[in-house]
Amino acid sequence: MSVVDELVAANERYAAEFAAGDLPAPPGRKLAVVTCMDARLDPARFLGLAEGDAHVIRNAGGIVNDETVRSLVVSHRLLGTEEAVVIGHTECGMAGLTNAELQEQLGPEVESIDFQPFPDVAERVRESVGAIRAHPLLRDGLRATGFVYDVRSGRIEPV
Repeated sequence: MSVVDELVAANERYAAEFAAGDLPAPPGRKLAVVTCMDARLDPARFLGLAEGDAHVIRNAGGIVNDETVRSLVVSHRLLGTEEAVVIGHTECGMAGLTNAELQEQLGPEVESIDFQPFPDVAERVRESVGAIRAHPLLRDGLRATGFVYDVRSGRIEPV
């Protein structure tokens, strides 16, 4: 059985008991979470969120960039989100590298990609929080807070 077959089977089991079809699109807790795509992070689980509670926006490094801002603008301005939480994490693969190092590892065909690596996770979270607070389409009431998640302990620490 392939991984895709396993996913389809799991979805069948999920759908058989699905009872959340009436959830509204706006997040019930008026929250957006920006975090890394790292498979070790399960933000709903470590933040105690249920389906419908929050918008979760994930990318490599959990950074606030143009694409993240686009999603946050929709979340805030159209769907009523009032708070954003940016969560970086220890042992992040985007931390401590440079574009040149990543391009060397991945090959010349990726030279045009800015992977947006960063030297320090906590500082990058602070920059992302600052970007949210300063953005003209978000600064009208979207509160922003930052944390670093420890992949060893499961705890979040404010930055």
